[in-house]
Amino acid sequence: MQELKTETIKNFKQFFEGEFYQDYMLRTIYANDASPYQEKPIAVAIPKNDEDLKKLIQLALENDMSLIPRAAGTSLAGQVVGKGIIVDISKYFTKIIELNKEEHWVRIQPGVVLDELNQILEADGLFFGPETSTSNRCMMGGMLGNNSCGSHLPIYGSTRDHTLEVKVLLSDGSEALFKELSKSEFEEKCHLNNLEGNLYKDIRKMLESVENQEQIRKEFPDPNIPRRNTGYAIDILLETELFSESSQAFNFAKLIAGSEGTLALITEIKLNLVPAPPKEKVVMAAHFSSINESLKANILALEFDPGAVELIDKTILDITKDNASQKNNRFFIEGDPAALLIIEFARDTKEEIQEVTQKLELALKNEGLGFHYPLIYGNNIDKVWNLRKAGLGVLSNIPGDAKPIGFIEDTAVKVKDLPSYIEEFDKILEEHNLDCVYYAHAGSGELHLRPVLNLKKEEDIELYHTVALKTAKLVKKYNGSLSGEHGDGRLRGEFIPLMLGEHNYNLLKGLKNTWDPKHIFNPWKITDTPKMNTSLRYEPGQQTRDVKTIFNFSKTEGYVRAAENCNGSGDCRKSHIIDGTMCPSYQASRDEKNTTRARANMLRDVLNNPANENPFENADLYEILDLCLSCKACKSECPSGVDMTKLKAEFLQHYYDIKGVPLRSNLVANISKINSLLSIMPGLSNFFLSNKWFS
Repeated sequence: MQELKTETIKNFKQFFEGEFYQDYMLRTIYANDASPYQEKPIAVAIPKNDEDLKKLIQLALENDMSLIPRAAGTSLAGQVVGKGIIVDISKYFTKIIELNKEEHWVRIQPGVVLDELNQILEADGLFFGPETSTSNRCMMGGMLGNNSCGSHLPIYGSTRDHTLEVKVLLSDGSEALFKELSKSEFEEKCHLNNLEGNLYKDIRKMLESVENQEQIRKEFPDPNIPRRNTGYAIDILLETELFSESSQAFNFAKLIAGSEGTLALITEIKLNLVPAPPKEKVVMAAHFSSINESLKANILALEFDPGAVELIDKTILDITKDNASQKNNRFFIEGDPAALLIIEFARDTKEEIQEVTQKLELALKNEGLGFHYPLIYGNNIDKVWNLRKAGLGVLSNIPGDAKPIGFIEDTAVKVKDLPSYIEEFDKILEEHNLDCVYYAHAGSGELHLRPVLNLKKEEDIELYHTVALKTAKLVKKYNGSLSGEHGDGRLRGEFIPLMLGEHNYNLLKGLKNTWDPKHIFNPWKITDTPKMNTSLRYEPGQQTRDVKTIFNFSKTEGYVRAAENCNGSGDCRKSHIIDGTMCPSYQASRDEKNTTRARANMLRDVLNNPANENPFENADLYEILDLCLSCKACKSECPSGVDMTKLKAEFLQHYYDIKGVPLRSNLVANISKINSLLSIMPGLSNFFLSNKWFS
């Protein structure tokens, strides 16, 4: 991959309507997502329209470089991290193009935020069913690229299940619309003499092969596991009327779901909508004395047709006790449970709610499962779900460099296998003397498992790979999916040959080569990925810099670790129409550089760079902190507890000690004295204040 020449970029910018950056600051803040990975891109592009996207494709083709599509940047497997050009669609691709209330569908651009969409749809009694824990900032393009699911998958399924049509730009810059096709329409597509036609011919050749059919059905995850995102979804396309006895029509949109931006650039999405759920809801927050006990209760609870069953373990419960954003959401917890099951029911009447909860509580007691079964109603249900959704963020609050790391957090097996799977998984942990956090989607066979590792230590970086490999083999034993919803990215791609077999892996590589022969779309994700313990945020053996501070940062074990607490989950990008303040500068500008996350990433990069002898005189850091309003919303609303106001104040004191206090700051600091002085000469003061040349 070559560098972009100055003359090339100069010519490109003349015709590019969006924003294009190559400076150190923007490349640094786009070097991460919510995964452990880090790579500085060559450039950052923020396109305004489809024509800008076509120009970027042409730029990539002519200069042998790649495009990395990015929405909210909350991916957990390194999907939007890479050395190419970041294509950020979150700022301008935000239109709701068309809503059909009668037929229950909506056509949108990929930068629409899920919660914003559902808030608009609420007035018509509709909503988009799959919801993720990042719903207040995640965008529909990212949800489609990842095939996101959410807690209520038992009712609403995945994003793929509700994707009707997708309009894309292919790797040659041509447009294509993917939707359901009849057999005759599919044949017509196969006769097209262009790249789109080649896609249809290639998939027909692949899936008509009896050997390929046998290998796909043999090696892909059990189709009865609803959460399965390993590899490209050729197993879904196989079970259509063209290649099986199914009546399901063929639709390439199902393949785009979960393809992580590696096959095409999405420009529009047509989504199925569902009626709003019944208004009568209740959550039973069952308390348990062990994880194993809760998993047995999970199987029993599913017999009563809940809308969701989610697990929260003791580690998360303990961390939230003193967390400013979560401690008030713990109102229902009694004693010191080792695990909670959040079991939600939605019914048409209160009588039905009462009946099902009474039956479930009785069944649990009869089996000796659980010790407390509080019922939560009304607005308090949101508090329970906020506690559950905070899982990823609050885990960064654990002091020190060892953190619960998400690298095997997305495995999925059949629900009935979950207790025995976790029992065997625990033996892997015991073998390596590791602690672990357990939470999330027990009701659909997927727990987020996060072993505690220090990825600054070389031995833990090796352990990172060792445990991942052993877990992959265990998941394969249960015919499960290594990725339930977070995707392969660069984190799990290495293990796809193990999970799907070399034969099927070669099919996936062939598919990628047909769709994207020059590999300009998000390369080295899903196929041809490097080892999963390379290109991490920290260099092997990296020592945390000791920075002398004025404020007390002992709670986070220093200034550097206070910045490192940001795990990239992007809560600071939440929509301006959602409750809360964080982060006002982002909400006004919709620029990533004005998020708390970007400031924390920049701080971490500058502080950890040994070339910066004195990081407190860095001009880029001064610039990115400038629009922080010091409102302290992040201190109370960021689940990771990143207090950017305090971090900024510490930086500015050192910066001013070196550079001197600027005139603006001196004027603000002495405004009372200035006002007193001006009051002596009110006529002259009013003249200057009312004169347009001075005001």
